[in-house]
Amino acid sequence: MNLYTSLLRTGVPAAVGWLVAVALRHGLDLDATAVSGVLTPVMIFVYYGVFRFAEEHVSPRFGWLLGYARPPKYGESQFSLPRI
Repeated sequence: MNLYTSLLRTGVPAAVGWLVAVALRHGLDLDATAVSGVLTPVMIFVYYGVFRFAEEHVSPRFGWLLGYARPPKYGESQFSLPRI
């Protein structure tokens, strides 16, 4: 379930970020390179950040806007990094 949750919570912001960036492109008269290279990752970051913050500090229900209501939980790893 954690794999599905993490993939969904990555894919939804990516899709929304791309859609918003494409919509903004039409209003800002940017070329396709600017949208794919700069605006899309910025919109993904902003979308994820806003709704992750809202999920933590306002209500867990905001998690649905990231594709799944709960963040993935990962168990303790059996392996640890060697100490030098």
